[in-house]
Amino acid sequence: MTGPLGSIAAAAPAIAMLGCFACVAGGIALLRRGDRRKGVLMLVMAVVLLGNVLIWTL
Repeated sequence: MTGPLGSIAAAAPAIAMLGCFACVAGGIALLRRGDRRKGVLMLVMAVVLLGNVLIWTL
């Protein structure tokens, strides 16, 4: 794909990986703070983002 949408599509996996790392960091911080439910949900969201990136780059 060319044009501005092509460049956005090319950047999507990198942006999702940044989100994945942020979710991992937030999930670990929440677990350490003692909020187990929210921490686990953040880690699950990180795994889903990682799976999306792997699917997009195949």
